[in-house]
Amino acid sequence: MTFIFRKAVREDVGLIIGLIGPSGGGKTYTAMRLASGMANGAKFCVIDTEAGRAKHYADQFKFDHGDLKPPFRPASYADAIHAADAQGYKVIVVDSMSHEWAGEGGILDWQETELDRMAGDDWKRREACKMAAWIKPKMQHKQMTQRLLQVRAHLILCFRAEEKVEMTKGDDGKTKIVPKGWVPICEKNLPYELTVSMLLTPDAPGVPKPIKLQEQHRPLFPAGQPINEETGRRIAAWAGRAPAEPAPQQPAAQAQERQREPPLTGDGDPGQPPPVNTPTDAIGYSFFHPGRDDPFAVFPTPEAWFAAFEEAIGMVMSSRKLRPDTKQRKANDLKTANSKVISRMGATAIIRAGSFINKFASQLEAERKAAAKADK
Repeated sequence: MTFIFRKAVREDVGLIIGLIGPSGGGKTYTAMRLASGMANGAKFCVIDTEAGRAKHYADQFKFDHGDLKPPFRPASYADAIHAADAQGYKVIVVDSMSHEWAGEGGILDWQETELDRMAGDDWKRREACKMAAWIKPKMQHKQMTQRLLQVRAHLILCFRAEEKVEMTKGDDGKTKIVPKGWVPICEKNLPYELTVSMLLTPDAPGVPKPIKLQEQHRPLFPAGQPINEETGRRIAAWAGRAPAEPAPQQPAAQAQERQREPPLTGDGDPGQPPPVNTPTDAIGYSFFHPGRDDPFAVFPTPEAWFAAFEEAIGMVMSSRKLRPDTKQRKANDLKTANSKVISRMGATAIIRAGSFINKFASQLEAERKAAAKADK
């Protein structure tokens, strides 16, 4: 593999700007003003999840409108944004991004649907499957986030916000509700992907309170001034194209050699498929696949990994009917596998999956001890 470096220049930098706030903070209107300035007279587009509310501003701004309807799956957001990018819009407004998390058919609804499918009305099984029910929604959200980072247009994402409060006891012994500020309604890691994020509150609509504003972006957002078209023009000028230097060309021989390299699959050997015979083998290979950061890479699709994982969990559940000595062996096998998972993988999703398996292993061992005690 040949990795090429060249002089860094700021050229066509795509920005992801988050406008966060409760009702009355001026998110939509501010997003329109900002997008209008960034587009510099050209049309921008609005992906509207709120039943056409963005059209209220059709007489004030020049934009194209698209309705995004339920279910608000992460993939639906990613498809809509990529469609706008492919059509050449330089600025894309999404109002509101919060529906991907808390809207109809969003991540929260999807997790509940998965839990119903896995456990039905069995509350003990629901408690056991709670973490597994997050796998599909969180996996698709991660894929959406990665796709957003590849968009060349500027993105303006509007987020609803809710007030965070804390219950404390005062000097008089009475419980008091203490406001702790506003938090966006979205998946907790999504704000880290924003280039800039601003809080807009009803006491000063359109006037930003910086949440994430790096030093190089501070001149673009003067303190105490509302976001307007001029703000957008400053941002567009800052993110515009600088004189570019031609990229070094990869030697022809190296390029041809790279084309001849077969893809890595299975156990890491070029072109060798993984020796997966059972669901538990499949999960094991995805966890311990050497040289891979992505535990799903051993499968053709993320859905295939999930199906194997779900089947493996079903096997664990059914093993409760086995004899005590078999339960002990299964519990030991699962605990050994889980310790390897945590030591080899740093991904949060995999550690959670390992913890989930370990919980079943502990339950099996507890049942085995209880059965042995009853026999005495």
